[in-house]
This record gives sequence, C-alpha cells and structure tokens, in this order.
Amino acid sequence: MFLKIKQLIRLNVTSSYRCAMFYSNQNSKISATDARISISENCVKQLKQLGCEGSNAFLRLCVESGGCSGFQYKFDLDDKIADDDRIFEQDGVKVVIDETSLEYIKGSTVDYHTELIRSAFRVIQNPNAELGCSCGASFSVKID
Repeated sequence: MFLKIKQLIRLNVTSSYRCAMFYSNQNSKISATDARISISENCVKQLKQLGCEGSNAFLRLCVESGGCSGFQYKFDLDDKIADDDRIFEQDGVKVVIDETSLEYIKGSTVDYHTELIRSAFRVIQNPNAELGCSCGASFSVKID
C-alpha cells in the first residue's frame, strides 16, 4: 500500500541548504544555466523517514492556481514519473517537479519545517514570488 500525503507549505526563510543535482526524466545532466532548485537537509531527512530513499517513491511538488495571492504549492508523495517531469536528487531522495511548475519556483529551496502546531514541506527563498499571503500558503508571481 502506497502512503499518500498532501500538505500545503508556507513561505519562510531558513539558513542551511545544499544544492540538488538536476536530472531530466532520462537522467542526463542538465547544464548549470538551466532551472535548478535546492533541497534542504531537513527535507532530505524527512523524505528518508517517509521511506523515499532507495525506493520508487518521491516528493512531487506542483504549483496550482488558488489561494488568496493567486498561486499555491502542492506536495504529494508519488511513484510515477511523467514525460514533462524534472527530477532533482540529493542523498538518495528525489523531488520531482513538472516543467510548468518549475517556471514558478526555479531558484527556490524545498524545505521541511517543524513547529509546535504543525510540520510541513515548504518552498523557501523563491526568487519568482513577489508577495505571499499572511498564512504563507500562497504567493503572487513577480512580473518583469
């Protein structure tokens, strides 16, 4: 039985993170000029605890319209890769993002944050986000 978890995230800033290696769905390396994201150590640790290390399971991140600021992040555990997915891998765990969503979050960091009242995956340091709502679950996109 495959465990599926849905969690919304909040925009916040955290310190330590490491860059993830970026792979296409054919597992060939993409140049440094292409879209990249980072995966924090806390995110890697939580995905390992959820059993994503060494298995087909991974964290899927997508951006959907909605929320009070226009767009919101959606996280799921998944095991199926689509043709337009991009795979970011670090320390044996994967974060998968479709190409459309990647345009909204390239340059960001995927993190896992724990508080007294909740724990959740989240996107931080998103250079494409102009504003976020007070709850932190949604954002508006910078327009050049």
